Amino acid sequence: MSMLRIFGLGNNNLFGSLPGNKSFNLPMLQKLGLSWNHFTGPIQPALARSNKLELLSISINNFTGPVPAWLATMPRLSTILLSANNLVGKIPVELSNHTDLVMLDLSVNQLEGEIPPQIGYLRNLNYLSFSTNLLTGKIPESIGNISSIKTLDLTLNAFTGSVPTTFGNVRSLTGLYVDGNKLSRKLNFLHALSNCKNLSTLGISSNSFAGSIPDYLGNLTSQLQYFIASSNSLTGNIPDTIANLSSLTTIDLDGNQLSGTIPVSITTLNNLQELNLANNTLTGAIPEEISRLTRLVRLYLDKNQLSGSIPSTMGNLSELQYMTSSLNSLSSTIPFSLWRLSKLISLNLAYNMLTGPLPRDVSQVKQIAQMDLSSNLMTGGLPDSLGRLQMLTYLNLSNNSFEEQIPSSFGELVSIETMDLSYNSLRGTIPKSLANLTFLTSLNLSFNKPDGPIPDRGIFSNITLQSLRGNDALWGPSRLGISPCQSHHKSPESLIKIILPVAGGVAILATCLCILIRTKIKKCKRTSVPSESNIINYRLISFHELVRATENFSEDNLLGSGNFGKVFKGQLDDESIVAVKVLSMQHEGASVSFDAECRALRMARHRNLVKILSTCSNFEFKALVLQYMPNGSLDSWLHSSNSPQGLGFLKRLEIMLDVAMAMEYLHHQHTEVVLHCDLKPSNVLLDADMTAHIADFGIAKLLLGDDNSIALTNMPGTIGYMAPAYGSTGKASRMSDVFSYGIMMLEVFTGKRPTGPLFGEELSLRQWVTEAFPTRLIDVVDNKVLSQGIKSDCHAGDESASREQSIILNTCLASVIELSLQCSSTMPDERTAMDKVVVKLNK
Repeated sequence: MSMLRIFGLGNNNLFGSLPGNKSFNLPMLQKLGLSWNHFTGPIQPALARSNKLELLSISINNFTGPVPAWLATMPRLSTILLSANNLVGKIPVELSNHTDLVMLDLSVNQLEGEIPPQIGYLRNLNYLSFSTNLLTGKIPESIGNISSIKTLDLTLNAFTGSVPTTFGNVRSLTGLYVDGNKLSRKLNFLHALSNCKNLSTLGISSNSFAGSIPDYLGNLTSQLQYFIASSNSLTGNIPDTIANLSSLTTIDLDGNQLSGTIPVSITTLNNLQELNLANNTLTGAIPEEISRLTRLVRLYLDKNQLSGSIPSTMGNLSELQYMTSSLNSLSSTIPFSLWRLSKLISLNLAYNMLTGPLPRDVSQVKQIAQMDLSSNLMTGGLPDSLGRLQMLTYLNLSNNSFEEQIPSSFGELVSIETMDLSYNSLRGTIPKSLANLTFLTSLNLSFNKPDGPIPDRGIFSNITLQSLRGNDALWGPSRLGISPCQSHHKSPESLIKIILPVAGGVAILATCLCILIRTKIKKCKRTSVPSESNIINYRLISFHELVRATENFSEDNLLGSGNFGKVFKGQLDDESIVAVKVLSMQHEGASVSFDAECRALRMARHRNLVKILSTCSNFEFKALVLQYMPNGSLDSWLHSSNSPQGLGFLKRLEIMLDVAMAMEYLHHQHTEVVLHCDLKPSNVLLDADMTAHIADFGIAKLLLGDDNSIALTNMPGTIGYMAPAYGSTGKASRMSDVFSYGIMMLEVFTGKRPTGPLFGEELSLRQWVTEAFPTRLIDVVDNKVLSQGIKSDCHAGDESASREQSIILNTCLASVIELSLQCSSTMPDERTAMDKVVVKLNK
């Protein structure tokens, strides 16, 4: 099509690579749009023939290789959009010669190295994005020479230093994003940015900026709408001059070390829609003047040191949808005006010192979906009107002093999924209407004072004893270990006829028992007590105890971090050592991960699985208290230069047998098959005896009934360990776990990661080992395995014994590698099931 000018195939499901030199010749092409497809391979140099090309848009594909330097030779090219591919290498310096470029987007790739300082020659650029790459070094000052630039996005890289003050020369700048880097120092660059009169967004979050927020923050343009500075190390007060930024719609200072009070001046920002001051050390009261913020939609004040009462004027915030002020020291009652906020979606006032009852009518908050008032000092009965909140999905009123009966109207909470009423003084029978709640999956009524029967339908058909413990007057099914139902409708005369003889018998029995006990006490020297692990298993652990245990989640106690949060070492109040896995609630999959891990570990009990000892959970905080593993992960023993002496052949074999036995249990010895979905050395932990335990069930899945696989909406797991079918179709099965096990066993005995620099599209770890099997195993096996060999009683000078040891090692090693290759076969039918793996490894 030699006359073709515009060629657009975006937003389809096309795949394959671009045509090569022989089949691509479009001399008149001006615009090429292939975004949102599944194209692979390199960006073909045949494109350079289209020397009239003005726009190249191939974002959101799977193109590989470097960013082509020949793009700079295309004279009319003004827009280059290559984001969200798998491009590698450095940013070509040659692009700096293409001074007519208007848009350059290389974001969401795997580019590395520094930004070439020559980038400043692109004087006509108005959009530049290198976001979400692996770029390092300092941000070039020369970018300040690009006077036409409007949007500059450098987020999620590893830049160091600070923001160049030359950026103040870019008068056209509207959006500056440097979030998620390693930038540090003070915020002195804000003074230079006051020259940028069109700046509407400033994002500097998730860096290491320190010092106070300077007063000249208020000198920034009044056009500024978004000031995002969360997750830094900023200290001192919030300056009053922030009130000068009259167009602000969002202030986010979450996760710093700010102190002092919430400035009253902030309440003059009439356009403010989001105010996030959570996770600081702010003191004092919430200012009464907050009622001026009539456009406020989100208010986050969690985890500070705020005190005093919640202002009654909060009822004037008619647009408010999210209000969270948990983990403060707020007192007094919740003002009635708060319950008039008809647009409220989420209310979290947990872990304060709020008192008094709930008002009789709370039905005006009809849009509310999450309500957490737990861990306060509230009293009185639960109002019937709570049952009219039919959008409510999460309700936590635990750890208060609520009393009277659970209203039967709670059975009208048709959307409720989680309800926690534990640790109160609720009385009377459990309403049967709760059994009608079809979405209710988590109900906790423990430690109250109810009586009567436990309903036998709905949520109650699968409820556990843990959700009902501490309620001695209940009766119900024997599977819960609770007294079965007995007649409670005897007449007074009948009761007297029963009680008197029983009382007499009890008195006689008690007398005999006292005599027997005194005799036994003299003979007994020691009374058995429950083991420490059992005590931990059945007690609740509060947030405050976890704070103490981990020294306020100190980095000194950090054991590791992953996709969904961090793991800390902690010492509980009873001096037991545990691992505390704290989930990052900002991650959209954190709650799902928490639920999956709880479900999998609750169902599974095996010596080679990490034990879940307790949990601590509310709307804003979720943590698992796990068995502590003093010898760390298998990954650290294989790859860390700081690890103790290397692992010998037999120890590696024992570890892989431990893992195999745990996986055999999950796959074949359980009523519901548990798929781990992310088996790898970093998820295998070693206890004091170097016994292996599988951990991290955050993406575990269950196979129900006769299902052989499960289709996942996303693709959790780790590249390099995922089975081919799992990665391409999203279907997980027992055999996808077996594949991961096989790759891990190859890694254990070769000492090479499947994602190491030696391996890529052309060569995988499995292919590398296959080419050496069985005659050249010495070329691929970890040297530490060969040097340590199989420990025996032979003397160093006993040559025959040493030769025999070598023969045994080579024979066993060949068998192990053969089994690894079988488990990691490309075809699922050719893999060895975990129960057979255990048999072979035992042999």
